[in-house]
Amino acid sequence: MSKILRPLPLAALLTSICIAQPALATVVLVKTSLGNFEVNLFDQTTPATVTNFLSYVKAGSYNGTFIHRSEPGFVIQGGGFKYSGNNAAPFTAVAQQAPVRNEAKWSNVRATIAMAKVAGDPNSATNQWFINLADNSGGNPQLDLQNAGFTVFGQITGNGMEIVDAIAALPNKLNASFNGVPLRNYTSADATAQRAVTQDNLVLIESISVVNSEVNSASSLNPKANTAILQQQTNSGSSGGAFGFVLLGLGALLAVARRR
Repeated sequence: MSKILRPLPLAALLTSICIAQPALATVVLVKTSLGNFEVNLFDQTTPATVTNFLSYVKAGSYNGTFIHRSEPGFVIQGGGFKYSGNNAAPFTAVAQQAPVRNEAKWSNVRATIAMAKVAGDPNSATNQWFINLADNSGGNPQLDLQNAGFTVFGQITGNGMEIVDAIAALPNKLNASFNGVPLRNYTSADATAQRAVTQDNLVLIESISVVNSEVNSASSLNPKANTAILQQQTNSGSSGGAFGFVLLGLGALLAVARRR
């Protein structure tokens, strides 16, 4: 007896299409002043983004940068700035390469790393990245759809999120010149006494290096597909626009620095 093949629901079909592409990966080690963690990069499914990220890694561009934004329960963000040594103008921007095209294939769930970009410009990611502390795929800020979806290009593995969560738990509102920046060994008493923030108070990215370049290093991972953006593209033929949330980027931070 012949079988009747029924069409799959669209959501299931989109999921199967995305999951059919294995998330093969290079592994990088991120060494910070608060501890180290590893990230599996999705080379095969977000190749342009991974190539872009690794170009900064291989150039040493991230070495000596610091986590310049922390929003507990949401994200921590880095890759864009080094400390100038001058609290009046503390941020020195890392030189940017050409922007990379958007590759919103995976969902912005907890323990994923994604590229920051300019509001209203899906293909504007350069050197800044963020780590999702929670499932930020839907609701507000809806990172899987906002600005054509933020490109997830890797996943923190092992016990790495313990380090990331520890960074997010640091105070980030004690010093006006470093508002939103997580600070180590800096207390409210230090802030009241107007003690200057030094490099030792920052969460430094000491280095990012490739520790495993085997293409099957992500075989045990099961990243969640960004079916929301595929559904939107299918229904409207559009990649979507901004939803009002902007990751703090180069222009905003420099504007803050100039006002201090």
